[in-house]
Amino acid sequence: MKFSVVIPARFASSRLPGKPLLDIAGKPLIQHVYECATKSNAERVVIATDDARIEAVAKSFGAQVCLTSTYHRSGTERIAEVIQTLRFNRDDIVVNLQGDEPMMPGELITQVANQLQEHSQASMSTLCARIHDDAELFNPNVVKVVRDNQGYALYFSRSPIPWDRNRFPPQMSQFAFHNLAVCEHSDYFKHIGLYAYTAGFVLQYINYPQSSLEQLESLEQLRGLQNGHKIYAGEARQDGGIGVDTEEDLEKVRQNFTSR
Repeated sequence: MKFSVVIPARFASSRLPGKPLLDIAGKPLIQHVYECATKSNAERVVIATDDARIEAVAKSFGAQVCLTSTYHRSGTERIAEVIQTLRFNRDDIVVNLQGDEPMMPGELITQVANQLQEHSQASMSTLCARIHDDAELFNPNVVKVVRDNQGYALYFSRSPIPWDRNRFPPQMSQFAFHNLAVCEHSDYFKHIGLYAYTAGFVLQYINYPQSSLEQLESLEQLRGLQNGHKIYAGEARQDGGIGVDTEEDLEKVRQNFTSR
């Protein structure tokens, strides 16, 4: 099966400005992400950026780069510009690998693309993994997903879902989640922010206005759900590694690469 990987990478991250260019074990973060993509079965990998500095660095290690507008509100909107600029066919499968995932295994990139082809009802495909740590369950930076019996996403949230009314304290401020031991015997899933969709769906998606749920949770996949599209969320076949959202994440990733 043929598919392409597009890596959206913007310079103006609110928490880590210039994040794609931050050093990890002697290479910029964006190079590690690119190398992850090349280990998948993708026929081509494109870095989509709004910044000439990222463009120059990406070209220096041999990546194909598409310079895009600075006004996109999400990675998917940036990918839509790539689709139009490079003239993708509407049926072409595109994987959105976010530019802050320097540890994403190539196998998972291939998995998310295969899932889209295997589940014809899905407009989008993504991945999830079981949560084993209560601190992750109650961390708003870790997105949670609830699925139906066939593996299609019912909802994504920064809150702990489903809500266990018999075990959770009635007020969020009362949480002492290190004592709850919720994840020892329950099936909670975190979302792995890797997406596959057709080029045609992306061009349809960007014509939807930002949805109310998307704005509340700051999660772009909710725009698809709220407009009636199905998202298949398969369980990842291996660990997706650590995404870099904060300075703490960056240090964890650096330590991981150093220990290798």
